[in-house]
Amino acid sequence: MFTGIVEEIGEVTAVEPSGDGVRLTVRGPKAVSDAGHGDSISVSGVCLTVVGQGDGWFTADVMKQTLDMSTLDGVAAGRAVNLERATAAHGRLGGHIVQGHIDGTGTVLEVRPGAQWQVLRISVPADLAPLVVDKGSIAVDGVSLTVSAASPAPATEAWFEVSLIPETLAATTLGARVPGDRVNLETDILARHVQRLLSFATPTAPALREAAFAAPAAPELPADASAPTEGGSK
Repeated sequence: MFTGIVEEIGEVTAVEPSGDGVRLTVRGPKAVSDAGHGDSISVSGVCLTVVGQGDGWFTADVMKQTLDMSTLDGVAAGRAVNLERATAAHGRLGGHIVQGHIDGTGTVLEVRPGAQWQVLRISVPADLAPLVVDKGSIAVDGVSLTVSAASPAPATEAWFEVSLIPETLAATTLGARVPGDRVNLETDILARHVQRLLSFATPTAPALREAAFAAPAAPELPADASAPTEGGSK
């Protein structure tokens, strides 16, 4: 589990084929400073497991599914990556709950510079768009960010915007992003749980929907309900 607060910018130094996946070697002195075999490190938002390590570097295996879902597909030596160690249970939740399980990728559509910040507009796959809400949380390349604007629900092409302060621009790889760059996206886990729950709570078949929302039938009265009861009046 992570919080989306990047600890350092690392660098991929080697990529080796490993079955249908790859084994990465990443330089990250701070991230590996207290890491042990089997520990988790977020690499640009992707949770990877340390399988080897040395002085200032670690190796991790990336399976095909992860490659297909993230920007690690086609990764090469020399790529800069955001690194974050798994958060301790007693640590501060500086960003938001980030699992390191990428939902998909988006493309930087626009970069608008401000006086001391930048606004990035990023495309979002249609199936993820309902999970992105204005002022909500999203992880972009492993960076915990607040959505500052989102496309309206009927939009043909969904997008969202994030505003990056100078610290984020300097301390993460997002400061170097330009239109056309792909980025990893992880939506809010709470939003994903709500969406899943609603998919079970709302019937899909028309007959079931009608049954679910129909007014309850009035209880039937006995045929002789109007007759006097024995020993009493009506």
